Amino acid sequence: MAIEAFSEERFPLRVSFGTSGGPERRTEIVRLSTGYEHRNQRHRHSARRYDAGSGVRSLADLAAVLTFFEARRGKLTGFRFRDPLDWRSSQYGQAATAFDQMIGTGDGVTTVFPLLKVYGTGDAAYSRPIEKPVPGTVRIAVDGTELAAGADFNVDTVNGAVTLALAPAAGLSITAGFEFDVPVRFDMDQLAVNVAAFEAGDIPSIPLIEVRP
Repeated sequence: MAIEAFSEERFPLRVSFGTSGGPERRTEIVRLSTGYEHRNQRHRHSARRYDAGSGVRSLADLAAVLTFFEARRGKLTGFRFRDPLDWRSSQYGQAATAFDQMIGTGDGVTTVFPLLKVYGTGDAAYSRPIEKPVPGTVRIAVDGTELAAGADFNVDTVNGAVTLALAPAAGLSITAGFEFDVPVRFDMDQLAVNVAAFEAGDIPSIPLIEVRP
């Protein structure tokens, strides 16, 4: 039986909101004889790690995770996951608007722009690719004027690409607002469940790791 490498199904939402975890960087540090350090990052983008065990609050939650785990065949199939802290293009606690993130500048030819989210400002800012926008949440504006979804633009929610009906003129800004999920997979092939231990307060570890679908 053929199994897709990635499923667009989302991990149980009520569990994800209680999950712990966040971005991880891989930094190599070489300490020189002079006392100075040479630091280098191995990857351009961070990878997020989570432990969904901390989001399991009941046996019903545990049963939902078990069903989801079996359907994904353990590590085999990736899936969508909502980061409990970082799931909108806007600042924390604010609703997404069409003006949250600058995703491109018009040149009169280009019509396809990938979604991204910028952290920080200036030269130190980090641009994170957003590959899993939530369907129906993406808003786009060109030069400060919001466009109509379907008529003026379409969104590929599988890879995060926005296609405009007309190429913006040179110099015009293209901005976006959206909700998004993180593409992850289980980082284990065994879900060890002990119901008696769970009822006594021992929550199982359910590690998840971000993937590039």
